Amino acid sequence: MAEENNMQSGAGSELQVRREKLDLLKQSGNDPFVITKYDVNALSSEIKESYSEECERIVRIAGRMMSRRIMGKASFAHVADSQGEIQIYVKRDEVGEDVYNSGFKKWDVGDIIGVEGRVFKTQTGEISIHASSIVLLAKSLLPLPEKFHGLTNTDMRYRQRYVDLIVNPEVKDTFIKRSLILKEIRNYLDSKGFVEVDTPILTPFEIGATARPFVTHHNTLDMDMYLRIETELYLKRLIVGGFDKVYEVGRIFRNEGMDTKHNPEFTSIELYQAYTDYKGMMELVIELNTMLAEKICGSTVISYQGKTIDMGHWERLTMTEAVKKYAGVDYFDWASDEDARECAAKKNVEVPANATKGTVLAELFDAYVEENLIQPTIIYDYPVENSPLAKKKTDMPMFTERFEYFINATEFGNAFSELNDPIDQKERFERQVAIKKSEDPNTTAQVDYDYVTALEYGLAPTGGLGFGIDRLVMLLTDSASIRDVLLFPTMKPLGE
Repeated sequence: MAEENNMQSGAGSELQVRREKLDLLKQSGNDPFVITKYDVNALSSEIKESYSEECERIVRIAGRMMSRRIMGKASFAHVADSQGEIQIYVKRDEVGEDVYNSGFKKWDVGDIIGVEGRVFKTQTGEISIHASSIVLLAKSLLPLPEKFHGLTNTDMRYRQRYVDLIVNPEVKDTFIKRSLILKEIRNYLDSKGFVEVDTPILTPFEIGATARPFVTHHNTLDMDMYLRIETELYLKRLIVGGFDKVYEVGRIFRNEGMDTKHNPEFTSIELYQAYTDYKGMMELVIELNTMLAEKICGSTVISYQGKTIDMGHWERLTMTEAVKKYAGVDYFDWASDEDARECAAKKNVEVPANATKGTVLAELFDAYVEENLIQPTIIYDYPVENSPLAKKKTDMPMFTERFEYFINATEFGNAFSELNDPIDQKERFERQVAIKKSEDPNTTAQVDYDYVTALEYGLAPTGGLGFGIDRLVMLLTDSASIRDVLLFPTMKPLGE
């Protein structure tokens, strides 16, 4: 907050000075804000990469002036465009005395300018542009943060991402990689025959899932509506309708806590494929993530927050195997639910008074296993109690054909052999809503009977997968917080 106060106090006087400069520009008929376009034909990185001493080249660039060094009749400055920075050399006799003295010398760091000139290399070896003309395209009325300390206050960086992007180039690199990650995911799924679709963000009622929704009101229909907490049920309706492979890159909203791994608004990808199962989804997860590591990081072995992670090697464990390995407890030694609850008590894990064996298994997993899953690990065969949309295993109906995958002790995705028995699904939905109402009498949760109707028309055997984009971007860009990979993370307004 001290940095913010210093910025505001320093910016006040600077703002007045810059406004006075703008007034003088307007009075002299040089209002920069009336300029509508500037024809750019080159970018800084491309100019540097293609430079040749044998080929003199005239270019036109535009960008923000990041520094300036006045040296009498000639000066240097650095201009930043979308690809980086390049030095410009401005000579009074080349651009004209009026432009140089009354214009360039009085412009400010942060102003947006256009430059036309010849590309050359200075005596120190820096590729630069010898300006033949320069023009002010937009006036910056607020100063940029001081060069050597930058914008370091984390809270202000998130609130003023536009400034963060200007003064911290590595931040822009993160979001360029985010865009590339999404592009590569889409290319991969498209190459596999998946069709990208859009499903509703506003839904007519709250479903029985554990996630808390945001609620709004539709005036014309005079009804409450809910921002979606998942895209799953609509996408599976499309499989019923005859699509074999669909996916959606969707914004999801959950009215829940916030920390380094959670934001109430986030991006997920869900995909569904007919005539396959959760084992097919496992292969897709491994292939996709291995490919992304190679494309984005240049290797399947990556570094995340000081840890070396091998994205090319995946361990697979059932949940019972994982709990036995890390908690020293064998699910199959429990003869009853009471045995399971007693075991939980001995392990200092709190469970509900009516907890079943499956519930206890999942609680032991959370308490003892997840923190150990640093290298990529697939945990499969989840208890039926916490998998309301997954198909039961035929040989062990207390478990479902479900898996989640973990990297760096964090859950990255969730997949099922989708439940397609409408009778079983209806019973699970009704049981889920009943439990939610017993825990919260004020809940508006309802059973999605229309989805049950869709299943009654017949859903082919289907494999489904959902994973969060934000956590994936964190991993592949070595970012510590989800806020580092969201351009505008959710934040409480200042002063509240």
